[in-house]
Amino acid sequence: MVGVATRARWSRQQLLVAFALYCRLPFGRLHQRNPEIARFAKALGRTPAALAMKLVNIASLDSSVTSTGRKGLQGAAAQDRLMWAEMETDWEAFAVAAHNAYLAAEATLASSTVGEVETSQRSGEHLAPRRVRVGQSFFRSALLGAYGGACCITGLAKPALLVASHIKPWRVDARNRVNPRNGLLLSALHDKAFDAGLITVAEDMTVRVSGELAETADRFLEDSVVAYHMRPLRLPGKFLPDPSLLAYHREFVFRG
Repeated sequence: MVGVATRARWSRQQLLVAFALYCRLPFGRLHQRNPEIARFAKALGRTPAALAMKLVNIASLDSSVTSTGRKGLQGAAAQDRLMWAEMETDWEAFAVAAHNAYLAAEATLASSTVGEVETSQRSGEHLAPRRVRVGQSFFRSALLGAYGGACCITGLAKPALLVASHIKPWRVDARNRVNPRNGLLLSALHDKAFDAGLITVAEDMTVRVSGELAETADRFLEDSVVAYHMRPLRLPGKFLPDPSLLAYHREFVFRG
């Protein structure tokens, strides 16, 4: 994969790495000065500018980005559109393919310092991980990138205390288990409250708190949950929550 930067057509493997990076990185970091982009550009035999442009082109396919009127987006190539459609058709299968391509690119980078044999062994151990575990990791990484690593209700930015929460429960909707538009990045407390139906998100993207908590005498609960009633959700930079999935949560999970 390593080689002189070129304007040649992007291979499927290269596109998978680019899509993996798009899902992982916050929208504001899709530029050639980002060290992560520079690193992976080397593995792909592309310039940082070329990889950054590819990521911005991918963003032009994300309605969550284009609907906000953000400028500087270029038209995506046909192969980008096909891969976006593939991703949305089967998120779980796509997550595994992107994960494997990402690890292979990392192995390419590592081979220059640790030797080909060691790299081959190490990458071989990881290129066939369990599908569910990879999907969960992809889902969390995509939400951390989309929400800039902060809880979308409180703004808490401590990763160890954040949960990639499913809007439509995992057990109910296999098709959207890995779809980041079926997720919210929440603090552990708000994740539990959301799963229990004690909070939800209204059509206007504001937080709603269940009437069960409205008159609580618990000061901690008042300050940490009830106080956010009617407050606007901190919207992600990409992968905006799917309105139909939020509607499901309001109808079938929320204890209004």
